[in-house]
Amino acid sequence: MMNKQPKIKRKEIALVGNPNSGKTTIFNALTGLRHKTANYPGVTVEKKEGILALPLSREQVTVIDLPGAYSLTPTSTDEEIVHEVLLGRVVGTPPPDLVVIIVDASNLERNLFFAGQVIETSTRAIMVLNMWDLALKNGLDIDLQQLSRRYGIPVVPAIGGQKGGMERLKVAIEKQLSLEPAKAKVSPENCHLPLPLEVKDMRGRIERFIKFMFKHNPHAAQGEALRLIGDSYFRSPLFREMGEQLKQVVIAVRKRLEHVRIDWSSVEAENRYEFIKAIYDQAVPTSEVKRVKTSDRIDRILTHPFWGLIFFGLMMAAIFQAIFSWANYPMEMISTCITKMSEWFGQILPDGQLKSLAIDGIMAGVGGIVIFLPQILFLFFFIALFEDSGYMARAAFLLDRIMRSVGLSGKSFIPLLSSFACAVPGIMATRTVEDKNDRLATILVVPLMSCSARLPVYTLMIAAFIPPAKILGIFDLKGVTLFSLYVLSVVAGLIAAWIFRKTILRKSLTPFILELPPYRIPQWRTVLHLMWDRAKVFLSRAGTIIFAFSIILWFLISYPRNPAVEQRFDSARVAASQTLQGDELAHRLSYIDAEQKGEEIRISFAGWIGRSIEPVIKPLGFTWEIGIGLVASFVARELMVSTLAILNHVEDKSGGESRELVQALQEQVSISSGKRVYTPLVAVSLMVFFLFACQCISTLAIVKRETNGWRWPLFMVAYMTTLAWVASFLVYQGGKILGFE
Repeated sequence: MMNKQPKIKRKEIALVGNPNSGKTTIFNALTGLRHKTANYPGVTVEKKEGILALPLSREQVTVIDLPGAYSLTPTSTDEEIVHEVLLGRVVGTPPPDLVVIIVDASNLERNLFFAGQVIETSTRAIMVLNMWDLALKNGLDIDLQQLSRRYGIPVVPAIGGQKGGMERLKVAIEKQLSLEPAKAKVSPENCHLPLPLEVKDMRGRIERFIKFMFKHNPHAAQGEALRLIGDSYFRSPLFREMGEQLKQVVIAVRKRLEHVRIDWSSVEAENRYEFIKAIYDQAVPTSEVKRVKTSDRIDRILTHPFWGLIFFGLMMAAIFQAIFSWANYPMEMISTCITKMSEWFGQILPDGQLKSLAIDGIMAGVGGIVIFLPQILFLFFFIALFEDSGYMARAAFLLDRIMRSVGLSGKSFIPLLSSFACAVPGIMATRTVEDKNDRLATILVVPLMSCSARLPVYTLMIAAFIPPAKILGIFDLKGVTLFSLYVLSVVAGLIAAWIFRKTILRKSLTPFILELPPYRIPQWRTVLHLMWDRAKVFLSRAGTIIFAFSIILWFLISYPRNPAVEQRFDSARVAASQTLQGDELAHRLSYIDAEQKGEEIRISFAGWIGRSIEPVIKPLGFTWEIGIGLVASFVARELMVSTLAILNHVEDKSGGESRELVQALQEQVSISSGKRVYTPLVAVSLMVFFLFACQCISTLAIVKRETNGWRWPLFMVAYMTTLAWVASFLVYQGGKILGFE
């Protein structure tokens, strides 16, 4: 019997770096965009890892993309995860065999603070000077050998994910992993801080006390001891684990340093930056000519308190104009394909329930959503451009003053902007907000931002009921209407945040510190990759959730069947055939078909649901037919369009924002009242309701996960539903008073 070969553990590499250092771009280049995402145990921080095949041995190693961090003294959940992973203290994630530190070469001196901390905790490390081209352009002549000698690790230049730098990095990674641990080990003496003797003694006292906590990485205890001295708010996980004993030791050390007139709160920062300055002066010639960077010249306009806001507003307006105009052609192509597919199914399937399911249910439901893919892609195209060009951070800086006026910090801007794509990643992005109440307020207002799932509803209503007029001879009224909805969502979110921070979430704001990365020409591979990722997510929802609920909706609309109703309309067709001919007969039969479909919907399960909530939504201008869509859209907002397509039986023509569905909405008459279901005022009221309502199970699930309970998700549903009803009521009833109906 053969002995089973033991499973060989795959080596692990951790990528770390400051935010905006280009770390994720290098991760994508190393792993070839092949990665998987999970969560670290016990927290909601994403764990993203991929596989790298080493160039010579072809050995496969795991690459982990850790969150961006500024320091190993954690001030957020993301930084705490970086701290714990590097120290080998995360369950299921052993200490990395190699740490690759991504440094922005154009901001070398500032990036070396975090890099030095990481080097002190690591047994093997490589420093990557990313954005090497920008450093050269700015006149920095960095001595790589000098930098490598002082820190005792290899230093590799790189320009984003370009092939030359990545090949050098892969070779360096393989070489470091092949060395014996003793030869590859980073020695703390290589990055010895010039500490006063008293500080060294006090650091040693704490180091001896905590060393048993660092069995996997004993030499990291020295740097951790120094950080504990300056951890003013006792944020380190060690304080939670070791309790009051460690706290009392640190307090005693601080008192001793105060006695000898040493500021313990800044002891690490002062000495580390002194050490960095000495290295920087040796590695970067001091004869360089100081000059105004191109980024600085651009920032004089784009971060100006007045002109910066004007530019930002014009950019937003242009984006929404582009979404409406550029997406028309690909949307028409998709619409044509859906029409052809529906006709094909109609030809090959026999008449009956299977044919109705395929065409009335699946094709109408899924097709009505897929047609909006071009608009979703254009939205993410612009978001990717903002991120990759460096403008996203400028927008956050620019809007910090506005955010602070409502009780939020500038760090809340990026989660809010991300939520225009989807609330789920927006809520997850709030992990970078340090203050608990600030983060919670941001989470509560993130769903008010108009996500891409609302876009199909907006564009359908606008296409059907907003006339194609011009404003100032330049802007299309349809585009202005869409832009206004997004502006309204932002204003509502800021007002809600102000109310929360003044009432249930009172607390002082933490300082807003943000590094502005240099402007860069976006890498089209990165932009296209983001678009592809979002397209996959969008289409997977269409192929799973929306597909499943399209079938369910078809069933609810089609059943129960009433033989008496079918017999009555069959008799009407026979009578028409006996008395009418030609076009008059065709028109009459078409009218009978429409009447039968309407009656069958009214007596169906879906009709019962719609009629049961009609008293609540009638003051908003909504009929029970619209009520069916509102109930369905709670699962996924896009289902509103699928529901309308199924209700209006446009399957044999096409779905989505097609001329046929637009015309069907314009002509739809309520079965019970005989009046038109939709008017321009009803359409505006519906868009306002969708803007404010919390109709997304995925959002509630992620809020529950991020807040560790159902209290805040239920509060979110209550306040947003109330807000949506009141706002829609004011729009509709106010419009009626002003004579707009």
